[in-house]
Amino acid sequence: MKIYDITLPITPEMVVWPGEPKVEVEALSRISQGASSNVSLLKMPSHVGTHIDPPLHFVEGGTTVDELPLESLIGECQVCDVGDVPAIDIPVLESAKIQAGITRVLFKTRNRLFKSLREFRTDYTYIDPEAAKWLIDKGMRLVGIDYLSVEKYKTPGHPTHMTLLSAGVVVAEGLDLDKVPAGNYTLVCLPLRIAKGDGSPARALLIANE
Repeated sequence: MKIYDITLPITPEMVVWPGEPKVEVEALSRISQGASSNVSLLKMPSHVGTHIDPPLHFVEGGTTVDELPLESLIGECQVCDVGDVPAIDIPVLESAKIQAGITRVLFKTRNRLFKSLREFRTDYTYIDPEAAKWLIDKGMRLVGIDYLSVEKYKTPGHPTHMTLLSAGVVVAEGLDLDKVPAGNYTLVCLPLRIAKGDGSPARALLIANE
């Protein structure tokens, strides 16, 4: 059974959204210094690295991360390699040939080239708002992409997020799809169960279908 870990490692060097604090991993106790155990303190934004956006992220009163249905986060998924396009619009979606009945889709884009960079890129590939509506009409429950946002940088009103999240579609961002071939998989993408959370880092796996 082939399993792909599509989760970015959490490190102090990882890219964060502009204006948000960097990740901190602080040693609270270390065996090497005479303590009985190793314990660390983690400080990070809720939307860093590989993470989940629940509706509450942009929809006041929306579903929180701990309320997300597990059925949306686990199940059959299609990985679509859309190449070097600057944006995922309806023609790109039509060319991607998303299979009938698929309710979870992850987009592998040129963003994978930014994975090793330590500086935030504003020219990442994003999902066009009309494409978001198209995905909703196709019955998507989860949509994922390989950078920190599905939204074009600094778009007023956040229409892509608002469209997807208002329809109850879970958004997965910061996925590492670099070594994953296009195709169908079983997705397991579980955020931390943060009470009333607006988002959470997640461990995301793809299991190759036999």
